[in-house]
Amino acid sequence: MAMLFGFGQSAEIQIRLSNEDSRKVVKARGDDGNLHDNFLYYDGESVAGTVHINLKKANHKFEHQGIRIEFIGQIEVYYDRGNQQDFISLTRELARPGDLTQNAQFPFEFNNVEKPFETYMGTNVKLRYFLRVTVIRRLTDLTKEIDLVVHALSSYPDNDKSIKMEVGIEDCLHIEFEYNKNKYHLQDVIVGKIYFLLVRIKIKYMEIAILKTEIVGSGPNTFKESETVAKFEIMDGAPVRGESIPIRLFLAGYDLAPSMRDVGKKFSVKYFLNLVLIDEEDRRYFKQQEVTLWRKADKAMRRPGSDDEEPQTSIPGTQKFTAPSIEHPKPESPRSDPKSGSTSPDDNSDSS
Repeated sequence: MAMLFGFGQSAEIQIRLSNEDSRKVVKARGDDGNLHDNFLYYDGESVAGTVHINLKKANHKFEHQGIRIEFIGQIEVYYDRGNQQDFISLTRELARPGDLTQNAQFPFEFNNVEKPFETYMGTNVKLRYFLRVTVIRRLTDLTKEIDLVVHALSSYPDNDKSIKMEVGIEDCLHIEFEYNKNKYHLQDVIVGKIYFLLVRIKIKYMEIAILKTEIVGSGPNTFKESETVAKFEIMDGAPVRGESIPIRLFLAGYDLAPSMRDVGKKFSVKYFLNLVLIDEEDRRYFKQQEVTLWRKADKAMRRPGSDDEEPQTSIPGTQKFTAPSIEHPKPESPRSDPKSGSTSPDDNSDSS
């Protein structure tokens, strides 16, 4: 009935991206809580494709006041819905006001787009990139959105320093723990050891957990929430003086995001290794150590135009922490201080 009186949607919008057959697809959690397939992009990559306007009635005149496409990077805090921050907003006009009498296609391209942050779906905040097509009409605009996933790559030296600390309770417990490094990529393995130097309390078991802390806001409006993303029992029974317990924790099996610092001046994400000892009276003794998680390129890529050269392990948009990176063509962005890849990690800290 709505179509008969002219109030229904008489056209359908489709967005097809370039190189869809060869572009990697990753799972990302949507607002409905389910995982969806999204195309993967990196910082500095162009976003191009074609917008299809398909008329639902053949030979029927479809009037519009213009067609445009937008590339948007947006941060939304859940407790402040409706007040999203667009840190990227680029627009291309696809068609001027006029009439369509048949299906139409409109190519588009956003060249060398800066994507400074990683896509993130958290407990209290989300960061998303998406394309939005708008067909402007007199009564109700037609819109279509598709989400893109952006990964922010980093590169750290292999000789990262280890973490070594001594903690305990005077005259009761003295332990020394050591982790092989303080920065791990998301497919890495955390290797360490726990040494018991003094044991005068009856310990029942010991466990290690990975804690993710999400910090939203700043100043007096800061909201912090922590969750345990992994937990392992690494010892069962009472240790003796001089005993050492090995630690081997694989990160690849968990859906982790990189550490993030002051993203868009809205939120940060930190990770901690939490070592917990429980005695026979169920008292808990713990020590936390912050670690940095970063995303590594999945595989080496070859330089274009040569099959004989050695593969390069970085791709455009990778943030390196060894030496200044090679300059790339200036990406298209409304920001005046372009950055590449992920933000710089926090210094190591620990808390009891």
